[in-house]
Amino acid sequence: MTARETREAHRVSSPLELLVDLVFVVAVAQLAAALAHSVEEGHLLEGILPFVMVFFAIWWAWMNFTWFASAYDTDDVPYRLLTLVQMAGALIIAASAARAFEGEYAGATIGYLVMRVGLVSQWIRAGIQHPEGRTTAFRYAGGITAVQVLWFARLLLPYEVQFPAFFLVAILDMAVPAWAERSGRTSWHPHHIAERYGLFVIILLGESVLAATVAFAQAELTPSLAAVGLSGLVILFALWWIYFLQPVGDGLAARPDRSFWWGYGHYFLFAALASIGAGLEVAVVTIGHAAAEVDHALAAGAAMAAEEGEAVVGSVAAALGIAVPVAIALVMMWALHGPLGIRSLVRAPVALGGAAAIVAAALLAGSIGLAAAIAATAGILVLVVASEYLPRSAPPRSAGSGQIAGSSSVS
Repeated sequence: MTARETREAHRVSSPLELLVDLVFVVAVAQLAAALAHSVEEGHLLEGILPFVMVFFAIWWAWMNFTWFASAYDTDDVPYRLLTLVQMAGALIIAASAARAFEGEYAGATIGYLVMRVGLVSQWIRAGIQHPEGRTTAFRYAGGITAVQVLWFARLLLPYEVQFPAFFLVAILDMAVPAWAERSGRTSWHPHHIAERYGLFVIILLGESVLAATVAFAQAELTPSLAAVGLSGLVILFALWWIYFLQPVGDGLAARPDRSFWWGYGHYFLFAALASIGAGLEVAVVTIGHAAAEVDHALAAGAAMAAEEGEAVVGSVAAALGIAVPVAIALVMMWALHGPLGIRSLVRAPVALGGAAAIVAAALLAGSIGLAAAIAATAGILVLVVASEYLPRSAPPRSAGSGQIAGSSSVS
């Protein structure tokens, strides 16, 4: 196991990496479904914290696997078997996701432990077989092991202390790479990393399509539901379009010092994309429930005035369940790619203004209807995409910017 070449031509994701992504997205799907059920039961605030915590375990384990593979993927028998161990851990988290919303985190912690055992074993092997990167590899192995002890110690704390302890241990976990890389940078491949992140974005968008499809299959199709389905598809397609406006591999190659910001910041983007599927599911259930209430009231000859207030509140909450993660995703796409010096990128006024308009449209759902609010979100994203094809002035060239400007002008 030796370091791979950072300038290796045509470096792409391996079939094993694609299989790993599939396993991780199963965990994300289970977590998003649990979040949707929590929101449908009226426990939005209670559901956000478990979602954030369990998604951290999924995201951080996937990210560690991805960056290690970029540097040391040998694709031999030991590497494959240790990857299998990490996949098993992801499935344990997937099976434990719903219980986390009931305050039971032992299952997710055990799954996280299994994934870390596989990764630590990989780092130890790299440290033994790659002398040039030995110090860095052993730092990774030791740091991850020490933090994992803290994850289990957290479960022994009083319940009310476990939540602040989570954020403290998470910060320590995320500090391990920065500490380990001080002794020598691992040889990750910028274009390979960019592709891996892009593929996970696509998978998360696909998970949202699946969640919405399952919800539609359980409801009677109405014009409002059809509008939500079409709008949801446009939203997902527009977000895909915006993320891939420009490949970021050249930006990572030219600005490796900003890789930590770019890689870590994707937590917020990935979490937002994962929760869009839950939002779409809640919207479908909300519209279906409202339609059933109307049919019941008409059949009974009852007035709808008493039900109107509850329906308005539900519509606004359901609209925000889509609008807020979409707005976060839009802002994060601008915030993550901009520092890499990528010119073909959604502009700051458009990204921030579009995010504000999306949230404002959701707040009007009580007046214009839930389906109309979701359609407005889709329309705003269409305008954001269209703005990229309007003429724009060239940025001024400054000393030292030739490499970035040159790589951008190619496209």
